[in-house]
Amino acid sequence: MKISARTFALYTALYTALILGLILAFFTSVVLGPASIDVREGLMGLVGVGPEPVVVVMQEIRLPRAILGVLIGMTLGLSGAVLQGYLRNPLAEPGLVGVSASASLGAVIAIYSGLATLFPMALPLLALAGAAVSGVLVQMLSGKGQALTLILAGVAISSIASALTSLALNMSSNPFAAMEIVFWMLGSLEDRSMEHIKLAVPFMVVGWLMLASVGKDLDLLTLGEDTAVSMGVNMKRLSFTVITGVAASVGAATAVAGAIGFVGLFVPHVMRPLVGNQPSKLLFPSALAGGILLSLADVGVRVITPDSNLKLGVVTALIGAPFFLWLVLSTGRRELQWR
Repeated sequence: MKISARTFALYTALYTALILGLILAFFTSVVLGPASIDVREGLMGLVGVGPEPVVVVMQEIRLPRAILGVLIGMTLGLSGAVLQGYLRNPLAEPGLVGVSASASLGAVIAIYSGLATLFPMALPLLALAGAAVSGVLVQMLSGKGQALTLILAGVAISSIASALTSLALNMSSNPFAAMEIVFWMLGSLEDRSMEHIKLAVPFMVVGWLMLASVGKDLDLLTLGEDTAVSMGVNMKRLSFTVITGVAASVGAATAVAGAIGFVGLFVPHVMRPLVGNQPSKLLFPSALAGGILLSLADVGVRVITPDSNLKLGVVTALIGAPFFLWLVLSTGRRELQWR
């Protein structure tokens, strides 16, 4: 479908602004932090030039944290946009299919059993295993990929995983392990390293490619499921691609950063008025905006409250929860007016 020159110019301006915004957010995340390091000195430290403490802070603390902030934000934004298009539900977000809760359960098992103490990478690995199990179970329970069945399957798996997580907390005899579980579940990019990036990136990239490939099918799905099927959309294959893509990318994000909510819900709604209701046009902007939002939220955690141990998931919840409430109320009003 051809677009007008004006529309093309608007899209170009939007994409340019988002890309520049993402670069600026990444740069801000790298150069700002509780340690008072001059910008020039910090940039030199990134390439290994300067005092050893500065080099260590920039290369081993700030850089991995900034990279993960961008990657995880992009993952959550893209996944939220895809799920809202696939389920045709404005309240859909990555946690709806149970991936986040299952990945969290895997991490909790690593902490509760002591494996995370013996082998630190056991935590993200078991979290990835939990996400994989969740993806397989949702595929099995959702059958032919019907939206309602998928939602019910995701809610059931999420509820079971959350119940088992609560059981682990309740049964834990070690208060330090229980506190570590609680803190991890709040979501954070603190103390992450390049090893976490190496572990998560392959799964994220695979998930991104799968999710980016469904744009055309999501556009056809806006015409109704029967119409989409008549125009060549294979619902079972679409369901497999969406669930597997979300499980791989969001599972990897949760494995290295804990559960960070509301980004996948909030970002697509902010972008939708700027790009329209065509799902395929929402995917890339949502990914970029997600990276910007999470990077800036993490900067706020480090700079505004450096000594309070405030978790990133708490900040995103404070941003997203009021918006979620407004969305529920406005959706309810529209339904009443329709009736």
